[in-house]
Amino acid sequence: MQLVILDRDGVINEDSEQGIRSPTDWKPIRGSLEAIARLNHAGWKVVVAMNQPVLTSQDMESLVRINGVMQRRVKEAGGVIDAVFFCPHPARDHCNCRKPAPGLLLDISTRLRIRLGQVPFIGDAIHDILAASAAGAMPILVKTGKGFGTVGMPEFDPSIPVFDDLYGAAEALIAGPET
Repeated sequence: MQLVILDRDGVINEDSEQGIRSPTDWKPIRGSLEAIARLNHAGWKVVVAMNQPVLTSQDMESLVRINGVMQRRVKEAGGVIDAVFFCPHPARDHCNCRKPAPGLLLDISTRLRIRLGQVPFIGDAIHDILAASAAGAMPILVKTGKGFGTVGMPEFDPSIPVFDDLYGAAEALIAGPET
């Protein structure tokens, strides 16, 4: 099975300083839905992994509705997201599943019974890149969302592949390693 893990906000949809709090806040980044469909049609399973602190049952209901909109829009574009994993904890909890910690990605590995060594994790923020590296996955950065600023951070490893957006990253994955 070929698996790719995606962050949500800033990779699939536009990010917001206030966060994506309702389905009406969820706006896909141009080409991202088509990128997921292209990956699926090329044989890739797509999983989403995101930090999403949920403090109340109302917040959980909103998260379910937001992810439902995302799933529906991806389906309308001809693709599918096979699973959505999220860390529900606020940063102050210092849990092992909140990116940049590797726990969320390790949970995906355990649940899907797959080693992460050849699994790309596409994110836009330094915490995505650090989580992928810590979990043994292959980090990929996109310049959408926080990505453009992430490239210049001292913690960013310049050997990590960088793409303008998810569509560009998807095309590179589908094309395979350069020979």
